[in-house]
Amino acid sequence: MGRTSDAGEKILAAGRSLFEARGYSALGVAEICRAAGVPKGSFYYFYESKEALALAVVDEHWAEQRRDWTRVLGGDAEPLERLRRLFEETEAGLRAGQQGCGTVLGCLFGNLSLEMSNQTEAVRTRLQEIFDAQVEMVDAVVTEARDRGDVTVTDTGEAARSVVAQLEGQVMFAKLYNNTGRLTPLWANCRALLGASAA
Repeated sequence: MGRTSDAGEKILAAGRSLFEARGYSALGVAEICRAAGVPKGSFYYFYESKEALALAVVDEHWAEQRRDWTRVLGGDAEPLERLRRLFEETEAGLRAGQQGCGTVLGCLFGNLSLEMSNQTEAVRTRLQEIFDAQVEMVDAVVTEARDRGDVTVTDTGEAARSVVAQLEGQVMFAKLYNNTGRLTPLWANCRALLGASAA
């Protein structure tokens, strides 16, 4: 039983690595199995389709990212400081990935959104749910900042959506230009967007 579970983990890890580096459409099940070092028949024991694997990869990645976002955004620091730390950790993560493989991989969710939004409804819906959850997490922090008088924005939900969109867009630029420095303006842009006080 341990062996079976191990094969499933290998497929999931290979799928995540390949989806991050190459995207969804260019990959076949055989290539995923080769990378995982398991027979092709093993794939269908764990996943009914490549789409099912993509959903599992997305869910696993979100579980990890959600833990990180919760730690940073739910910390004890002042609200705007928590947002700044989120940007810094995102940039540091991209930089670490670039040092590991030579290129900025970008955001798995953003990459799949661009590639798959018109291909598979199940993945598109799951990605929408994840981005909505990110917006909710940022909204809670922006609302706290507004209640403290640190920002002047009135519609915190729309402001949070703009912050997440800006983060995602700058990550996309970092991938396109293979340059994590594209994230450097995030903090100043975010402060301006939220109408943050000068302090």
